[in-house]
Amino acid sequence: MRNYYDDPVFFEKYSQMSRSAQGLAGAGEWPTLRQMLPDFSGKTVLDLGCGYGWHCLYAAEHGAKAVHGIDLSERMLATAREKVRQAGWEDRITLEKTAMEDYAYPAEAWDVVLSSLALHYVPDFAQICRQVYRTLKPGGTFVFSVEHPIFTAYGNQDWLYDEQGNILCWPVDRYFSEGCRDAVFLGETVEKQHKTLTTYLHSLLAAGFRLTDLREPEPPKELMHLPGMVDELRRPMMLLVSAEKPL
Repeated sequence: MRNYYDDPVFFEKYSQMSRSAQGLAGAGEWPTLRQMLPDFSGKTVLDLGCGYGWHCLYAAEHGAKAVHGIDLSERMLATAREKVRQAGWEDRITLEKTAMEDYAYPAEAWDVVLSSLALHYVPDFAQICRQVYRTLKPGGTFVFSVEHPIFTAYGNQDWLYDEQGNILCWPVDRYFSEGCRDAVFLGETVEKQHKTLTTYLHSLLAAGFRLTDLREPEPPKELMHLPGMVDELRRPMMLLVSAEKPL
């Protein structure tokens, strides 16, 4: 898993995004994802690819007794540490610089594992599922968001346009050919790992999870006035999944 977020140019562009500046309120999928989250009261929480730490803060604010965020980017973690300090949650939230493939995943250590828009950078999702299953307590919850397979399949993650620059359609190609795609994100070329919907779901089931929810969130109505937002209804951009480790 490559670390793009410590590149100063890329990180500066990322910091200007609404989800960076406004937090969870600036993330279009948040209203849907929030409905899928478990009760955090008294729970221990692991956040894979925690970024700015928004989900860590949310879990602590809603009663989690211990939250641990991991991320590969030192710039992301520096921002997260400052936000944790400002919120006064140093006693509940810890942060660690490591790739999610390299994290120790201690057995039955966590009640909840979260991951927001990070797992589509990981080549081996099945391995992560096995590790998450190991580290969850019986009855624990795994909730994650990824870019939708329809969104990642073609690769460049842009519309097809006519000669006048009008949107024709969203391209889907090489859907069953999983693996690396060179996507353009924030004007920079970024490697992402395309996986089919079957791979996401079968990997969870093969690891022993019970699927509890799946959503393809539409843009919130209150954001439909923003430029280009109406076109977001023409194809799914994100996939949200919740699964449970049986008791």
